[in-house]
Amino acid sequence: MHDIRLIRDDPAAFDAALAKRGVDPRAAALLALDEARRGCIARAQDAQTRRNALSKEIGQAKAAKDEARAQVLMAEVAQLKDALPQLEAEEARIGAELDGALAALPNRPAGGVPEGADEDANVLVHEHGERPSFAFQAAEHDAIGPALGMDFDTGVSIAGARFTLLRGSVARLNRALGQFMLDRLAGAGFEEVVPPLLVRDEAMFGTGQLPKFAEDLFHTTDGRWLISTAEVSLTNIVRESILPEAALPLRFAALTPCFRSEAGAAGRDTRGLIRQHQFDKVEMVAITTPDASDAEHEQMTRCAEGVLEALDLPYRRMLLCTGDMGFTSARTFDLEVWLPGQERYREISSCSTCTDFQARRMNARYRPEGEKATRFVHTLNGSALAVGRTLVAVIENSQQADGSVVIPTALRPYLGGLEVIEPAR
Repeated sequence: MHDIRLIRDDPAAFDAALAKRGVDPRAAALLALDEARRGCIARAQDAQTRRNALSKEIGQAKAAKDEARAQVLMAEVAQLKDALPQLEAEEARIGAELDGALAALPNRPAGGVPEGADEDANVLVHEHGERPSFAFQAAEHDAIGPALGMDFDTGVSIAGARFTLLRGSVARLNRALGQFMLDRLAGAGFEEVVPPLLVRDEAMFGTGQLPKFAEDLFHTTDGRWLISTAEVSLTNIVRESILPEAALPLRFAALTPCFRSEAGAAGRDTRGLIRQHQFDKVEMVAITTPDASDAEHEQMTRCAEGVLEALDLPYRRMLLCTGDMGFTSARTFDLEVWLPGQERYREISSCSTCTDFQARRMNARYRPEGEKATRFVHTLNGSALAVGRTLVAVIENSQQADGSVVIPTALRPYLGGLEVIEPAR
């Protein structure tokens, strides 16, 4: 959510910032609504002031036994009494329209974010690791997976397209990945959380999924929403809160199932685990002060990179352009892991700073040390990592000619020392 006061102060700068995200000028229309709303408030205040003054004048007229004047004054009070609810209703209507217009606009990009329409304008920050070379033709995970316990057919028969059943050793590997990620984040100061998977409208609104992205979500018959990411539940921990500055930063991590309708992904990644309706993900969320948010963003991204490095998976960091960032993001780093079966990098993590954009939607604030006034916190989120895509990356990068998969050394303690997953014969 944007601060209307900042738009009042510099409407041209506001329009210029959103133009980088492909948004037509909106400041004039927003300020017109703001002026109309403020006009209603001013008229209501004037009417209330006049009503209070009339009450005194009525008392004076009655004391002077001037009944005629008292009747005239009482008639005016009656008119004001009727007018005030109308003014308040009009102010509420215009305020709701203004809030809706502000809520529909994406966050402004931070300085240094490259301009561009789509992923082609993203900028490579760095690459890490050596891509594996094979003495055989590397296969994609959906070709190797069935012999290892990836049961695509049964998943589809139970739930339909974009669902998979994991069995045996590959199911254990999937579980080990999630536990390994959580343990690393605990060492980096993240508090582990088991959050709700079903949330209310206001939680989805607070993190920006509603109202714009309702079609990408699953809605239950009792009016709740299945989370598309644990970011929703974790960030809303501080909703409607005023935190002491000394309590910041707060860092939360959770391993949860995530649910996405993939409404705009028809025909994309229909094979395998890359794009599922249900998938596991380890999510990081940080709540901090504005001065510390850039450093927190870098630290969070390094946490995600550290997981990839510990698993010996080659990856690259991309700085997303204005046209490829998420709705609430001011700056996003994507981590893309190398998949030798596809011979391409694929996104495995997005780490974003949302500045105070989500905090305004949630009314999440902090009180600086020694001050009475409050300020909005900054919120950040990132994946560390998408578990299913990490499973894909491990299988493709560690595949052997016979269809077996070598377990990364860091994961072996989580699997009772298991070193290799053998295909079914």
